[in-house]
Amino acid sequence: MDLRTQLRGTGVALVTPFTSNFDIDYDALGRVIDFVIRGGVEYVVTLGTTGETPTLSRQEKIDLINFTYKRVGSKAPVVVGIGGNNTMALIKDLEEFPLHNAAAVLSASPYYSKPSQEGLFQHYKALAAATSKPIILYNVPSRTGRNINASTVLRLAHEVENIAGIKEASGDMAQCMKILRDKPVNFLVVSGDDALAFPQIACGMDGVISVAANSFPKKFSEMVREALKGNNPSAKSLNEELVEGYELLFAENNPAGVKAALAELGLIENYLRLPLVPLSSEIHAKLKAYISG
Repeated sequence: MDLRTQLRGTGVALVTPFTSNFDIDYDALGRVIDFVIRGGVEYVVTLGTTGETPTLSRQEKIDLINFTYKRVGSKAPVVVGIGGNNTMALIKDLEEFPLHNAAAVLSASPYYSKPSQEGLFQHYKALAAATSKPIILYNVPSRTGRNINASTVLRLAHEVENIAGIKEASGDMAQCMKILRDKPVNFLVVSGDDALAFPQIACGMDGVISVAANSFPKKFSEMVREALKGNNPSAKSLNEELVEGYELLFAENNPAGVKAALAELGLIENYLRLPLVPLSSEIHAKLKAYISG
């Protein structure tokens, strides 16, 4: 089964729940994993940036990967996030992290360093050479400070064998359409923006790696499935019910919004590691009303 078939639909970028002592709360993580799989998501992503990976130790990351494999079992594919701005350190992670059960690696582009397009190409080419796993590029310039241009994405897609897809969160619809038009047939293209997933699927994307699917897995993944089937009126109706939810989840920062939502659902405690802090009381109250409504 190729990656486009295996990861078609909704992937959920899992949060990392913490206890009041800011230790990882594995019981809560297990509840979230069970909740999203029961809700119908097609796959899960561990160590995405929604999981507060910059605040996790190397050993915590390894433990989270292994826990996720065990909890998910054979119920869904698991994608592992390994990204950052130290190429050599990432190569070591790709060589040493437990990737045996991973369907693919999701790799956020280098943040802060703001490499040139050639630097981005060489970064990903070096990562691809370090693993036999398919690599999914993650383009999120609002967080990294540098866009992976369509020409660079397409160069990687055509020239580097195991660069197998992209999570596109630039918000640039023209760029997305260029990638969709000129990509290799088996190259996976998924949305990285919950609020744009519906129109982007209508343009030809294969699905989405979602934050909102942590807290609204059933309705969100059904919206995505309807959109992928071309049932646009049904998908549009479901998406319109979720629009306010998207706005509230991302009103301050991610994952403060989705952690507040999951706390309201009784799945986790509402703790984040600094420099992130919980959602403000005003937005939290609006989110609570939306969930209960």
